[in-house]
Amino acid sequence: MEDFLSRCRQAVQADAAEAGPGFHVVLGNEACDVDSMVSALAYAYFLFKTVQSEMLALPVLNICQSEFVLRSDSVFLLRQTGLSADLLLFRDQLDLLHLQRAGRLRLTLVDHNVLPSADAGLEGAVVEVIDHHLLEREPSSSCPVTVETVGSCATLVTERIVQKAPDILDQQLAQLLYATILLDCVNMAPAAGKVTPKDSQYVAVLEERFPALPQRGALFAALQAAKFDVSGLSTEQMLLKDMKTVSGELSLAVSVLYCTLEVSQYLEQARNPALSLCPISTPHPHISAYLQGNTLASRKKLLPIVKDFLREQGADGRHGDEEESRVPPTPVNSLVEGCPLDAGPPAFSPQALREKVSEMADRREPAGR
Repeated sequence: MEDFLSRCRQAVQADAAEAGPGFHVVLGNEACDVDSMVSALAYAYFLFKTVQSEMLALPVLNICQSEFVLRSDSVFLLRQTGLSADLLLFRDQLDLLHLQRAGRLRLTLVDHNVLPSADAGLEGAVVEVIDHHLLEREPSSSCPVTVETVGSCATLVTERIVQKAPDILDQQLAQLLYATILLDCVNMAPAAGKVTPKDSQYVAVLEERFPALPQRGALFAALQAAKFDVSGLSTEQMLLKDMKTVSGELSLAVSVLYCTLEVSQYLEQARNPALSLCPISTPHPHISAYLQGNTLASRKKLLPIVKDFLREQGADGRHGDEEESRVPPTPVNSLVEGCPLDAGPPAFSPQALREKVSEMADRREPAGR
């Protein structure tokens, strides 16, 4: 697979002179999830190995290269199978419309069966479709369509490879396909309502041919964890990660942030004492701010709540003690709880301040004067 992808990148880079016959691009959908990525990679590789054509088969991911870091499960799967993301080709690295207008493009769609309106100019280049979604494409004698509502498009690609060119399957390609089907079919759990007999059939075929494939449960759990991993992403990238947009008179975007809010929830739900928290806006994206309705709940009463939370999460609260040690303790002879300045500094008028300074100066006058 690495040699094939390297050849694809080199061919695109060398095509600046526009002297070649063009490319047969295998293109997934705009979501560019694991299924779209793997289906494009695997089917383009299948065409490369089985179809004699002057046009080189190219897998193209239907997003800009800069967005790929947001597909954390895809990044994880490539790393796990030993493929470098640097070998991939992305939508912004190839001008498909220019190739189409020059008559140098053939297009196979995987994991979708109709082009979005923005790509309507590419319709004349579509020569094949393999998909598992609801069929929306008009039938055409010039464009074979394979659409079957299985759990994963990778199942249909695996079927094609096993039936037409089983010898091209190796451990790496098998693991890419296997992981994708498991992820789409929720670890083949019937209760999830995703898996079909054909998905189960080809998962079993892959397991039989490649017994060294990772264990189902462990692989699925690792992919799920990677899917929701936002470590290393900026706030903007996290907002973009799973953003969905709808357009009408207004364009709206809906984002999801995968981060825990348990600390803040613990404080909001505290009852001993109840803090009576009311959320307020904050200019910093990583800070939750509140108005505390219960003004009698001093910091000394708040810290035990935080320490209880840390203990429940497996921490022992020592970090809080270390931080607290930097602050002078409440005097041992204090007869009241809290600090005398909790209610704010005492009010001083200019006249009272002058009188206080004069009084202090009088005390320093030498005796007998």
